[in-house]
Amino acid sequence: MNRTQQSEKQQGAIEEQAIEFNDVNFGYVAGKSVLSGIRFNLRRGESMCIVGPNGGGKSTLIKLVLGLQKPTSGEVLVFGKPPGKMRHRVGYMPQYLSFDPQFPITVLDVVLMGRLRTGIQLGSFKKNDRAAAIQALEKVDLVHRARSRFSELSGGQRQRALIARALVDNPDLLLLDEPTANVDQTVEKQFRQTLQSLAGEMSIVIVSHDLNFVSSWLGHVLCVNREVQMHPTSSIDGKTLQEIFGREILAVRHDQECPPGDHVHHHG
Repeated sequence: MNRTQQSEKQQGAIEEQAIEFNDVNFGYVAGKSVLSGIRFNLRRGESMCIVGPNGGGKSTLIKLVLGLQKPTSGEVLVFGKPPGKMRHRVGYMPQYLSFDPQFPITVLDVVLMGRLRTGIQLGSFKKNDRAAAIQALEKVDLVHRARSRFSELSGGQRQRALIARALVDNPDLLLLDEPTANVDQTVEKQFRQTLQSLAGEMSIVIVSHDLNFVSSWLGHVLCVNREVQMHPTSSIDGKTLQEIFGREILAVRHDQECPPGDHVHHHG
């Protein structure tokens, strides 16, 4: 094997992992740990749901993947590199979008925000930016509302517009924070179908309090409460989830073997 082939093989091995956490510790205040000894990985093309109690570290985990926070110790890698260098390959849907309902921003404008980069201002987008925004709206079946005011949309439509904003740069990894927090069951079902159709194109990571959202198409469940355990979704049943989501995590069944390659360790 020549040097070029060896380099390509090594790069291919790196690309197999969408997310890697290697002995990660994090605390906002010195001496006070939010996350401790975190080790897990998610292969490219696989998807997972992150569950756990409030204050358990779910949002912090997402911030580390986005590169908005850096570990106190240990290493976080996204597609084999530090998260800050891979942000262009990650789409993010926040739980809320703060906006003034009186401000006449259109659905297309909201999606175009996903194309904002250094030096680009809202209103100075190029033709290819607009084409990408229209394509993203088509993926979530919302292109017919492109010129509508964002404030006129229903809760479910706003949700789909935010997904389109996260998709507009064609990410390889999509992160969604509590995506079903403010929608009814009908909208949630449509939303689930939208995500499932996207799962073949990218890795999807969903933070959710909604136990019903842990579906079979999400291959893994990551239980977070300062430490983590990853389970194959097939091993999680309703009773186990109820145990996880007591008032706190009182009893979590961590006796299931994770599939090869997940490399999850519990530091208790």
